[in-house]
Amino acid sequence: MIRAYPGCASVLPGEELVLHVATDSRRFRVHFYLWRDGFQAMHTSSWLPGERAPERGAGDDWRWPAYAFSIPADWPSAVCIAHLEEAAGAEPLSLALDQAAALFVVRGRRGADADATADARTDARPRGMLYKLPLSTWHAYNHSGGGCYYDNPPRSLDPSGARVSLRRPGGGIGGPVWGAPDHYDAASPRQTFAHWDARFIRWLARQGYAPDFCTDLDIHHDPGLPLRYRLLVSVGHDEYWTAATRDAVEDFIAGGGNAAFFAANLCWWRVHLAERGSALVCHQGSARGAFDHWWPHTGAGRPEERLSGASYRHGGGWWDGARQTSGFIVQQPGHWVFEGTGLCKGEALGADTWPPLAGYECDGALLDAFDRTNGEATLSAWHDEGGTPDSYQLLAACPLDRRWQELPPRERHAAGEGVHAATMGVFERGGTVFSAGTTDWAQVLADGRDRRVERITRNVLDRLLRD
Repeated sequence: MIRAYPGCASVLPGEELVLHVATDSRRFRVHFYLWRDGFQAMHTSSWLPGERAPERGAGDDWRWPAYAFSIPADWPSAVCIAHLEEAAGAEPLSLALDQAAALFVVRGRRGADADATADARTDARPRGMLYKLPLSTWHAYNHSGGGCYYDNPPRSLDPSGARVSLRRPGGGIGGPVWGAPDHYDAASPRQTFAHWDARFIRWLARQGYAPDFCTDLDIHHDPGLPLRYRLLVSVGHDEYWTAATRDAVEDFIAGGGNAAFFAANLCWWRVHLAERGSALVCHQGSARGAFDHWWPHTGAGRPEERLSGASYRHGGGWWDGARQTSGFIVQQPGHWVFEGTGLCKGEALGADTWPPLAGYECDGALLDAFDRTNGEATLSAWHDEGGTPDSYQLLAACPLDRRWQELPPRERHAAGEGVHAATMGVFERGGTVFSAGTTDWAQVLADGRDRRVERITRNVLDRLLRD
């Protein structure tokens, strides 16, 4: 067996990548690939001496032997996979590998240019797309070392909560993952790169988009990074955010930057970097409450609606088995988001797709009512109290009925009470923010059988890259 993890999950072209590797083999080598419209082979290392090393706990730095690799200066920004081969041969290359692989990001040169930050604060109008990968969320579910936030969580005293290490196998690929398999795609575990992001990135490549890439923790360490771009994109399941990452993204939007969230359960938990940046801590519950929930006053007191206009607590989750939904019922067919789709008011989008467009987890704006006879959704008079901007436009809504496995509690409602719905919306607060309200947008998009989902995606990206 051979496993590995990066010392730091992102590098610039021309920098050094350090992989920490443990193997039973006397030698190994590494094949490097970019992920675009599939794997693109870039480089194979020489054979290197292998060393055994012990597995440690989920909250520990595993301190495996380090091997340095120079990333050529001419590599483009991309998500990269290091595929490790032992002397006896290699596991077949796959995005679903739970060993013999490690993920890292090569950031763009635009993101390295300090002068670009100053330009972004002027009328220079930065261009281009920055695609943010949810590294913190992947590690929250990474089960290497026998634990994660959801099973056997290691404890931290300062800061208090559960601690998971960033320096262990996994984090997108190459490690075991906690959670139920997806009824619609058992081959790629949720909470990995393969399940949502790889699909969306492949679609981007086929459509001719060429984003730069970063992780959420790159923004934590460099809050000016988004300012060098016109559009920030997040896809799938982007659940865990540090305060510094959220501050930077909200400042980017307030300053005129645009954001597109083809995602849900967005910014649900706050995490803290610990152990000199090698671990993440989250306080998810005790007798005194969940201090790191973003929305309640007993937690962070910063409802996630201020970021995206929607929240998981107004939506819900269906984790196991086949989902049954009515689809997203169109509310404003004349909006630019729906241009060229042919959708009419009251028509359903994504009810019969594979999977249903209303995903395994969904975010919603606060609704007072949903009339099932005509499909009319009514935005609550209280929506602004949670932070949903006054400029929020409700574009489509999918009601979530009592069959959904979680309909969370929230202000004025116990669990299951009130109207729960996935909502698609857009608002302006300096820049423009689009929220799809579902984790599974990327799967429906990649399936390709509903051209309306593809057209909406192009409309959003093209408009927000241009404006």
